[in-house]
This record gives sequence, structure tokens and C-alpha cells, in this order.
Amino acid sequence: MYSLTVRDHIMIAHSLPDPFFGPAQALHGATLVVEVTWRRAELGPHGVVMDIGAATSMLSDVLQSLRYANLDEHPAFAGRLSTTETIAGHISEELCRNFDTNEFAGLGVLLREHPDAWACHDIDFD
Repeated sequence: MYSLTVRDHIMIAHSLPDPFFGPAQALHGATLVVEVTWRRAELGPHGVVMDIGAATSMLSDVLQSLRYANLDEHPAFAGRLSTTETIAGHISEELCRNFDTNEFAGLGVLLREHPDAWACHDIDFD
């Protein structure tokens, strides 16, 4: 299996209004490092998983609506908590709308909240 990973980051605001989340119930900010990995069983016709520039642009485009956004007001999170896991799932779904998933084995989105904590959302296309 071959893979290509690109990275970017976003700064967001959100609250997690449930007692489960303790102090994170209140509105707070977070900087999330976003790593996306595309996977293929075989390399494409140019000997790569995907063009790095295209992958970087695709990720940047998907993150644009989240940059400096209050996710409590973002339509993608209406009626659901904007946990790190939920945000990773949203990014995965949006990315999948932008490329032919038939050419790939899978996609992984990893969000790092800080150096000691992160969450992932993986999709297998097989």
C-alpha cells in the first residue's frame, strides 16, 4: 500500500454544550493541525499516489470554510457537537466530494488538538 500525506491547520472557535465536556462546554478556541493521507494499492500512471500540489490545494479548499469560524454557527455542525472526531469526519466527507475515490484504497484524516492528543477518521474505499 502506498500513501501520501499533506498537512495544514485551522483556527476555530466552538463550544461543546454537554456536561460530559467539563470546561470545554464554554466557547473556546482551538488550533487544529490537519493531516490527510490518501492510500492506493498501486501507484498511478505518473508513479505517485497523487500530485502533492493537488492534494495540498484540495485540502486548503476544504478547510477554507472552517478557518477562523465559530463552528457553533457553521451549517455543517447544526444539531451536532463539533468534537475533534466530528470535524475529522466532516473534512473526510468534503474531501471525498473532490476526487475520484475509485482510484484510491482509502483516505485518512487526522486532527491534532495538541502534541499529546489527536483524533482520526478513516475511510476504506475497497
